[in-house]
Order: sequence, then structure tokens, then C-alpha cells
Amino acid sequence: MRLPVSFYERPALTVARELLGTHLVLEEGGERRVGRIVETEAYIGEYDLACHAAKGRTARTEVLFGPPGRAYVYFIYGMHHCFNVVTETEGLAGAVLIRGVEPVEGLPPHRRTDGPGRLCSAFGITLAHNRADLQTAGLYLTAGVAVPEERVGQGPRIGVDYAGVWAQAPFRIWIRDSVYVSKVPSQRGRCRP
Repeated sequence: MRLPVSFYERPALTVARELLGTHLVLEEGGERRVGRIVETEAYIGEYDLACHAAKGRTARTEVLFGPPGRAYVYFIYGMHHCFNVVTETEGLAGAVLIRGVEPVEGLPPHRRTDGPGRLCSAFGITLAHNRADLQTAGLYLTAGVAVPEERVGQGPRIGVDYAGVWAQAPFRIWIRDSVYVSKVPSQRGRCRP
């Protein structure tokens, strides 16, 4: 069963935590691909300088302002797609980037799913999925098994150094023991691939 709109209609940081353990599903072209979400990042509004909405409403960012439960897909570095779910109430910008999934069904065994670009490539998520309604489209999320707090890690987001102090906000959330997390802190507090 698809996650209801009410699941997404909450603060991005809450949704980012509760997405851990849920399933990302893409049914398209007669194929079904499923992955268990193991890593997310929250982007919490226009005042969050790491959020695309910080530059205001544009043709690209309009989807971030709602309604909740839509896909926000963008293309970066001329090579990677990134998939986000839109959160918050309509009119407030917010989204959660899906950073890593554990393969469950239909994903090619040789394709990596640790990192937002890799998972989109493995799933076949592209700009064609931008703005998709997760209630009616072939791209959607379903409930999974809840992840207990002792297995959850939280720390700074990745790749947003331009955002100043916002880059250090602990808005990246992951399952500690998953090998499908894109980067995990080492014992010295640094990140490794």
C-alpha cells in the first residue's frame, strides 16, 4: 500500500527519519524495481541555504512548495539524477533526498544503489519522473519495517559546503549497519566512501 499524502505532509526532518525502512518502488515498462530506503537527507525550506528553494520560487523549484507527496527530480553535474519526495504543507518548501537503498526486487545485481545518482541510475529514475504524484504514478513509496532508534545515525549533509553553517546541520539520516549507505562516519568523525 502506498504511503498516504498525510505521511509527507509533515516537516522534512520528521519525514526523513520515518522514511528509513520504507520501500521505494518503480513500476514501468512491465518491470518492477524495489529498494528499502537506508539513507535520506532533509531540506527544510527557503531559509535552509542548502535547499534549492533558498533562491525562491522558480520554474525548477515550484514543485518544492507543494503539494506534498510529489517527486522532485533534478539533474546535476551533467550526469546524475537525484530523487526527492516533497514534504510540508502546500506553500511551504521542503523535501527529502533519497540517498541510498538496499535492493529488494528487480534491481540489476551489478548496479550500485549507495548514493542518490547511483540509485536513480539503477531504478531508471529521470527528469521524466519530476513532479510525479506518488499516489498515482508508477513511482511511489510503501511502508516497510520500522528502524529502531539505536540503529539510526544522524550527521551533516553531503556536498552542500556552499551553504555555510547549513552544511553542518545534522539533516542526513541513515541506518548504521547498512552497506548501502553512501558515506558513513569513520571513528575519527570523517566520512569515507
